Amino acid sequence: MNKIRVLILSICFVLQLSCSTSKPATTTAGSFDDGKISLTFLQVNDVYEIAPLGGGEEGGMARVATLKKNLLKENPNTFAVMAGDFLSPSLLGTIKYKGKRIKGQQMIEVMNAAGFDLATFGNHEFDLSKQELQERLNESNFQWTSANVRQKFCGETFPFFKVRNGVKEFVSDVHILQTIDADGTRVKVGVFSVTLPSNPKSYVAYTDIYDQAKRAYRILKEQTDIVIGLTHVKLEEDKKIAELLGDVPLIMGGHEHNNMLIKVDKTQIAKADANAKTAYVHHIDFDKSTKVLSLKSELVPITDALTNDIYTQQVVDKWNGILNEQIKEIISNPNETIYVAQEPLDGRDTPIRSVQTNLGQLIARSMAYGFDDKVDCALVNGGSIRIDDQLVGAINSLDMFRVLPFGGGILKVNIKGYLLKEVLNYGKSKAGTGAYLQRYAVSFDKTRKEWIIDGEGIKNDKIYKVAFSDYLLKGFDIPFLKADNKGVLNVYTPTKSELGTDIRKTIIAYLKSSK
Repeated sequence: MNKIRVLILSICFVLQLSCSTSKPATTTAGSFDDGKISLTFLQVNDVYEIAPLGGGEEGGMARVATLKKNLLKENPNTFAVMAGDFLSPSLLGTIKYKGKRIKGQQMIEVMNAAGFDLATFGNHEFDLSKQELQERLNESNFQWTSANVRQKFCGETFPFFKVRNGVKEFVSDVHILQTIDADGTRVKVGVFSVTLPSNPKSYVAYTDIYDQAKRAYRILKEQTDIVIGLTHVKLEEDKKIAELLGDVPLIMGGHEHNNMLIKVDKTQIAKADANAKTAYVHHIDFDKSTKVLSLKSELVPITDALTNDIYTQQVVDKWNGILNEQIKEIISNPNETIYVAQEPLDGRDTPIRSVQTNLGQLIARSMAYGFDDKVDCALVNGGSIRIDDQLVGAINSLDMFRVLPFGGGILKVNIKGYLLKEVLNYGKSKAGTGAYLQRYAVSFDKTRKEWIIDGEGIKNDKIYKVAFSDYLLKGFDIPFLKADNKGVLNVYTPTKSELGTDIRKTIIAYLKSSK
């Protein structure tokens, strides 16, 4: 066993240092190497939907494909990268096709068609089982890289890999792009990557993001001309990585869902809007002789001003057709209008994770409806609402499944007042993240500086009946909120005949009742 392990690790080490090469540019007769080169990186992150949102006005991976083709015309040294979170979650991913859940297969096919070059793992890639993730890796034509994520096997850890034509290609710790321009200037670009350990799974091993970023940087610094990052960590972690490494010009990041461009010393940290509503285009000019690098980053809106790439759009249409057929096995009439919204219901990522929105309140209100309103209040984490869009006009059942692709049940919890206040305060403090709580029948009185239910401040020793999304009781978003907390006195799980078994069907029933 030890000999086999040594052999595997030796192969992995060699593959970690392997390079992917851009298409060589033809040297013009009589031209000479001037030592200067231009590179372009097209960055998207946190993409869950392959088709446009906002009534077709924003996003769409076929438009991203067109943008890449346009950039390639300007510069053959153009690379499209994905900064994590793209295999999950989505409504499509939950649908069964040919006897199996789709689980990100649609996104791999779309990214292959669009000509992506490189991706790193986001925490939501590990929503998939080990076998499902292996299938997605095998299907991908683009490369993957990660310095701190490994798979567990027989008590040991090894790099993830994909199987191509019967051969294992290991996910490298570092990725090196060899580039050449028309006059023959050659430059090696090293890419390091790390992922935050926020999705623990039995088959995944995470190592420290800072130690591994430094290790990967040292490897690349010895072998390449330029080192940049492709990460999926929190902004504060990106900032710390920038401070630790010192002279990395660019970190292309994910995890946050709103666009940002932040400078930390010599490092520019860029994150685009989720669902490809925007993309970052990074133009790098580099002089090998002086080592001078200039960087210009442009946030490009992905709108209907960009035409759809025909080949990529065919893949999008294929999967949307499958969705429309298969969803009928879950909802008998998915396109039935169940509600007409006179004002847009706001499910966009930034507000849903920061303030009380009408969509968040509607969802929480529906949760109470699932228990015949026999609860004192209802709470749902903003991060479970994934539509990243506004719903207006005629709304159908399918829309509700897009809003909450994870689904899940609703729990009725008897909870002591002091713990309920701790939960509410924690959610309030996490504005801007998925742990922010959308609420019904409970509010914060700024004058009295206390939480109010039915006109009264929450009392520490009183027992309250609260409708929670079942995810919240697992302690992922709110670490201390678990069924075994002594402040949780009882947890009621609905039976199969009750509405609360599926939060989406509960919302649909509530909206139908209020038409």
